[in-house]
Amino acid sequence: MRRIIGLVAIIFLVGVGGCAATQEAKSVEKSGFLEDYSRLKEGKRGSFFSQGAEDQALLIYQNPDVDWRRYKKVWLDPVSIWMKREDSQLWDVPGTERQRLAAVLWSKLEESLKKDYEMTSQPGPDVLHLQAAITEAGSSDVENDMITSIILPAKILLSPASFTSGVAAYTGSASIEMRVTDSATGTILLEAVDRRGGTKSIGGSWSSWHDVEEAYRFWAEKTRYRLCQFRGGLECVEPKA
Repeated sequence: MRRIIGLVAIIFLVGVGGCAATQEAKSVEKSGFLEDYSRLKEGKRGSFFSQGAEDQALLIYQNPDVDWRRYKKVWLDPVSIWMKREDSQLWDVPGTERQRLAAVLWSKLEESLKKDYEMTSQPGPDVLHLQAAITEAGSSDVENDMITSIILPAKILLSPASFTSGVAAYTGSASIEMRVTDSATGTILLEAVDRRGGTKSIGGSWSSWHDVEEAYRFWAEKTRYRLCQFRGGLECVEPKA
């Protein structure tokens, strides 16, 4: 802790940059939540200047025969915790903390979607049914994350695993799976599997769960953004990574 306090002066001298809070990983493990992954394809990557907003999820399926404009409501299920892999980091997260993370993701999705849709808990012909699961979540190593976010040589000399996974050393990371169906017919409209991790930005170094919660914030805003695009909206709000 003394080392962390001693770095405060350096932080103010260096300045807090405007880097993205999270970045998409290079790969993601399937958890089994979506059951059938044969429909999903690798998502497209956007341009450098899009900061991840134009990137699709790592794995995605979009039903081509959907009139998205007819949906006026969203039925949002409670977020599930899906711990099927024996090596999942979630096994090391206390149960109360896992439930808190599920509540955080649900609240961010609800907060974002209610800006464009009426929220409901009943099926209907104009209702989208959205189901999401947290399939992985790991907190950051606060002290080492802060040190490597400040000292440039340490930022460069990251572990080989960082380059392989796309998740920076000592940062937090999270994975989710999501399904959107027609609530009346059960027809699958959209499925996605994605993973994000923290960047080496100083702003994300203070809290061990900051990177994960920022990933949830991005996914919630990205969901709203994509649905806006699907229905041909003219004022779709592009999320910041």
